[in-house]
Amino acid sequence: LGHFTHEKSPVGCRVALETLFEIEREGLLAKAKEMGAYALKGFGQLKQEFDVIKDVRGLGLQMGIELTTAIPGLAEKVLYQCLDRGLSFKVTMNRILTLTPPLTVSYKEMDQAIGILRASFKELC
Repeated sequence: LGHFTHEKSPVGCRVALETLFEIEREGLLAKAKEMGAYALKGFGQLKQEFDVIKDVRGLGLQMGIELTTAIPGLAEKVLYQCLDRGLSFKVTMNRILTLTPPLTVSYKEMDQAIGILRASFKELC
């Protein structure tokens, strides 16, 4: 008739704990910080190249590229150009490209993502 703590799956809890242990064992939080800084540097270079980029920001591997409102619908157009090239992300508030790659992302993959963004901005701007 009610929902109580003791009703939850002990197997699911164990899986969650193992996931946290694996993140710690593999040093994935430190890697996220390092890769996030690397990505923000690359996004900063894009900001210098394209005046439609208003701001880049992030914390670890949760990052955003905010676009100006100079070109209506630009964020969605960039999204679809990137999807055609193999990069997926979300658009927030119709102007923020929200990128959250996996904790295991490599430098090569991050460089590919930045390259895809660059190519898409070049085509659209």
